[in-house]
Amino acid sequence: MDRPASAAADDRQAAALHALIGFLKERRYCFVTPTPASHARVLARGDRQHAGDLRDIFGWSLPFAPPLLDAGLRDMLDSAGLLEQRGARLRSTVRVSTLGPDLLVHSAYPTDDRHAVFFGPDSYRFARFIAEELRRCPQREGARLVDIGTGAGAGAIAAAHCCPAVEIVLTDINPEALRLATVNAAAAGVDARCVLGEGVSGIAGALDLVLANPPYIIDPAGRAYRDGGDLHGAGVALAMARDAVPRLAAGGRFLLYTGSAIVRGGDALRYRLRDLAAAEGCRLRYEEIDPDVFGEELETPAYADVERIALVTAVIERA
Repeated sequence: MDRPASAAADDRQAAALHALIGFLKERRYCFVTPTPASHARVLARGDRQHAGDLRDIFGWSLPFAPPLLDAGLRDMLDSAGLLEQRGARLRSTVRVSTLGPDLLVHSAYPTDDRHAVFFGPDSYRFARFIAEELRRCPQREGARLVDIGTGAGAGAIAAAHCCPAVEIVLTDINPEALRLATVNAAAAGVDARCVLGEGVSGIAGALDLVLANPPYIIDPAGRAYRDGGDLHGAGVALAMARDAVPRLAAGGRFLLYTGSAIVRGGDALRYRLRDLAAAEGCRLRYEEIDPDVFGEELETPAYADVERIALVTAVIERA
């Protein structure tokens, strides 16, 4: 029986992305992805209109003259639908970012599409938080790790490097995220299984380690990677915790990196996670790691009563 055309297209895309990552690694490509605001400021400079090298093409998402890219790779990316025409130039529909020893593919700038696969400063902080936690207390061999809302797969890849002998499951509501996360994991030497869906509902049995880096800003456009829902943007984080914590095995941990709006000195997310941990017989470690981010959001009506937005980490552990 012939395979569906969509499956064949996915295979071509995966093969092209693997080739791209290998090509860039051979050339010691390195690009650290900034915030969208910083990205826009850099591109606003007069000398950043067209690409001059690989970092401009696959980091800054600039249009490039076809001869600037290896012809074989260019044809492969084009046939997989990963290049778009911009007049006489081409533009990549993906970016490639450096994360430790790895290169991760994600959506090109700007990430305006509702189903864009985002990677940026929060991804780096999330990976660092996971690495520090797992160096402090490594996960046992054979444990089951679930990365909820995996996006480009940064959290699971960071965890796998610390604890290679674990079963890894990636979940996301975005099929494009799972496609890119699968490529990124394989390129990093990480064996992972993917589950399309929300939370951990599609995974049977107890869970040893659950990772979550949910969005935490109210997004009027409703983009899945950015909109954190109610509680001034902490609603998705709380929903993930309520879904995952009851499923933790003995000694299991839920690792959360997100943001929380502070209203009149109070942190609603912290209070709710404290109550959840107590109800489930778990311990909570909660830390505010940056007191003030996305200050421009305070000018919008949705944040009229908010003093600041803090970056936080939480570890909920079953005794």
